[in-house]
Amino acid sequence: MKQFFGFLFALTLLLLVSCRPESDPPAAGPATNPSITGESSPQVEEASPTSAEVTKVTEQASPTSEVASPTAPNTPTIPPTDMPATDLATATASPTLGSKRLPFDSPEYGIQAFLWWDMNHIKYDLRAINEMDFGWVKQSFAWRDIEGIEKGKYDWYRPDEIVRRVNEVGLKLLVRIDRQPFWSQEMDWPPLENAPPADLQDFGDFCGLLGERYKGRIDAYQIWNEPNLSREWGDEPPDPEEYTELLKICYQAIKKADPDAIVISAGLAPTGTGLPLAMPDEEFLQAMYDVGAAEYFDVLGLNAPGYKAPPEVTPEEAETNPEYGGGRWFAFRHVEDMRAIMEANGDAHKQAAILELGWTTDTNNPEYAWHAVTEEQQAEYLVRAYQYAKDNWRPWIGPIFTIYLADVEWTPEENEQWWWAINFPDGTRRPAFDALRDMDKSGGEASGTEVS
Repeated sequence: MKQFFGFLFALTLLLLVSCRPESDPPAAGPATNPSITGESSPQVEEASPTSAEVTKVTEQASPTSEVASPTAPNTPTIPPTDMPATDLATATASPTLGSKRLPFDSPEYGIQAFLWWDMNHIKYDLRAINEMDFGWVKQSFAWRDIEGIEKGKYDWYRPDEIVRRVNEVGLKLLVRIDRQPFWSQEMDWPPLENAPPADLQDFGDFCGLLGERYKGRIDAYQIWNEPNLSREWGDEPPDPEEYTELLKICYQAIKKADPDAIVISAGLAPTGTGLPLAMPDEEFLQAMYDVGAAEYFDVLGLNAPGYKAPPEVTPEEAETNPEYGGGRWFAFRHVEDMRAIMEANGDAHKQAAILELGWTTDTNNPEYAWHAVTEEQQAEYLVRAYQYAKDNWRPWIGPIFTIYLADVEWTPEENEQWWWAINFPDGTRRPAFDALRDMDKSGGEASGTEVS
């Protein structure tokens, strides 16, 4: 019966594919918290390009589920732990893990793109990234878009093409892995947008296969996205212990296949909202450490949207100033709160990666309008954020990924992520594109040094 429903659902998706947008439509959050929201490939079974259409679903989520998960300024929240960042000079490495050579220069520059569905458009986005002198592109490889029909049946057309073309232009590739196939759920109906599989080993098998197939060609992997939000965890209360187990299984599988690949933990949503809708990112990270997560990531993943505040605003000021939202997590420098947790748990020798950085210009959607900035401010704040990180967070800050190069199908009415992007879907640049292209990127060489 389970296979029958899976087959029926696949047929339904096939009928609907022609009208599906390339990326997620924004999902509404609760009324009290509207913003929660080189090497050839091994011979592996290949499928035709059209087979992917059967499982065509979300490539990447919009900031309602990826970038932002704050509490609205007038909403009561669980107060975050007041833990100031520790001076790097006083941080000591964990005696059990020891000092390790850093995987990244500090900082490195990246941007999130949408290369999956429109094969003809890839060259334009990759050309734009090279023009910006950014070295990294982040791309989602949704599990269900590769192994969507049943376990062991794969469609490698799109991932093969993306990896090949990114490698050819000399960029580094960060791949985000999540979005379970519906056959992997506890029950395959109703389909859940993003949920851990019933058997975590199914995910581990997929992670290992990616590591084997793209050994030396995918530089880094991000394991899941914002598991501290219910909406990114199968609509169940966030569970840091279960996420750590998922991370462990995937980490071990990737490292067995490709020991040099860098594994980055999921970017956590900055939020002060509590269960069952979310778990504050500081609490979630500490709970991960409590169950041994430190052994299962090379670099800590963080999300750092700036909301209304300029990038230099301290978490303390964001907490006390209602204009900025009234919470520490509304500041770009909330990254320092998370860094302090790393240091307190013996992980000062590791780097952190900002997987999502952005300011929205959205005056169209009420849940975002309160923290909208102008296009000129967006450009200025992005440049200043990179500069602040370079001046204050070296050598522990790794790559910083701006959101987004726009999906060609986005519209301002239907896709709120349209307002975060640094260009328009037709390729026209916003001021932020030119500002990021022209900003000083010198002085970020720290790779091979040690933090101890």
